[in-house]
Amino acid sequence: MTRLADPLRFLSMLAAWVATPWALAPYSLFLAVGSVVLLVSALAVFVTPGDNGVEREKILVPVPGAVTIGVVLLHLVAAVVSSWAAWPAWAAIVVTALATASLIAEQPRWRGLLTVQG
Repeated sequence: MTRLADPLRFLSMLAAWVATPWALAPYSLFLAVGSVVLLVSALAVFVTPGDNGVEREKILVPVPGAVTIGVVLLHLVAAVVSSWAAWPAWAAIVVTALATASLIAEQPRWRGLLTVQG
């Protein structure tokens, strides 16, 4: 299940990166662009040492595992909510199923992350 977690997480995050600005663009181009910047930069800046073999010297802001879990949850929620707001129901159902599968597959990794302090 752990091997499946990585591609499911990536696809869920990709859905968040596409659906969130798509949902926000009719209201504000600034919010649409800002949402992608926020989602992507959170992954790049806040990293738990030891997660996925990341070297400590490449981490900008080391954080406890709970923060990494929060960033992933932010992406999953953004993917689901934004897909329902922006896309047809069939696409939102696919994204919801993908995010649910990712949430389930992430559990072993998250148990390990909860023991890691930044």
